[in-house]
Amino acid sequence: MIELYKTNAEVIEAGDKYLYGNHVRMPISMERGEGVYVFDKDGNKYLDFVGGIAVNGLGHCHPAIAKCLRERAETILHCSNYFYNEPAVQTAKLIVENSCFDKVLFANSGAESNEGQIKLARKFAKDHGHPERFAVITMKNSFHGRTLATATATGQYAVHRFFEPLPTGFRYAEFNNLDSVKALMDEYVCGILTEPVQGEGGVRPASQEFLQGLRDLCDEKGILLMFDEVQVGSGRTGKLFAYQNFGVEPDTCSMAKALGSGVPIGAVCARGEAAQTLTPGTHGSTFAGGPLACALAATTLDVMLNEGVIDHCAKVGEYFRQQMRDVIAAKHPSAVKEIRGLGLIDGIELTQPSGQPVVDLCFKDSKVLINNTNGNVLRFVPPLIVSKEEIDLVIKAVDDAMTKLGW
Repeated sequence: MIELYKTNAEVIEAGDKYLYGNHVRMPISMERGEGVYVFDKDGNKYLDFVGGIAVNGLGHCHPAIAKCLRERAETILHCSNYFYNEPAVQTAKLIVENSCFDKVLFANSGAESNEGQIKLARKFAKDHGHPERFAVITMKNSFHGRTLATATATGQYAVHRFFEPLPTGFRYAEFNNLDSVKALMDEYVCGILTEPVQGEGGVRPASQEFLQGLRDLCDEKGILLMFDEVQVGSGRTGKLFAYQNFGVEPDTCSMAKALGSGVPIGAVCARGEAAQTLTPGTHGSTFAGGPLACALAATTLDVMLNEGVIDHCAKVGEYFRQQMRDVIAAKHPSAVKEIRGLGLIDGIELTQPSGQPVVDLCFKDSKVLINNTNGNVLRFVPPLIVSKEEIDLVIKAVDDAMTKLGW
């Protein structure tokens, strides 16, 4: 019989004994969730502005997701890609009909989706008479995944340092600096990969001019422009895709995170000739595009697109940033360097070396969950269904924490 634990302490003790120690975990065990709130094993209630790191777009236990799970459990959970399954077709159709893309290739995670883009760019070059092209330009401070290839694509030495020698074929330009990208261009480059909004890199939106410049450069060179929308896709920026905020269409784009409302799923979306590049035998996965994950993805997209969730995200995101400016920046001007974001991926860059003391006090004193990224950036990625009243609670928690710290 499976052992049941009664308290946070019991779970933590067993977890420290049996779980691999590659994550730093907060001292609570999540028991259940409801909307924008989660509850731990001891019955404490927390306002969740981490959202599974941008995964819980519809919040916890959304009725449509719960209904879909029950129905799927009684039909079929998995079938191989030797066969069609309806949920995969439904999900791909929703993505294509609401974007610039023509085809969708499914994966199991954001890293796998970005691996797919990298492979696609290399094969695209070879298919078009350029076998010498293999290098991908990415951006410093980017984050693209934890596999060897996507970790190397990530423009952060902290992600590289333990795994050298790294795979070849990646170059790093300055984000929002088109000249630095052009300086890396030569006959060996097959594509450019960037996030429209850097998430792990400190919630940094690209400029429209930068993305348009990348588009023009790729068109000029006959190479692929690839966007990583693992964290910022699926409605997070107030549009289904982040690129739709900038009016710049990539050739390919990765999705994951909120797409499956908590069940792992990723996707590579492609248009034009890029949508024909990965032919049978060139890429695939046992679990990718399975009926369970795709049924949840189709349900997630349907709710987001047809029940006003994405529009709501855009409106409350503007409210959130305004409150950050009016309350946090106004009351703690010496502590706040910049407030930035898009939709409901928002950040406060601090003048302090780390934002972790604020994270810890919000957790301890206010039962509000936020996180710190890129050293000194407080990141907020709540469910897209969050209300203005709940945003006010987070603003107060951060304000109280900074006041207590003397910032």
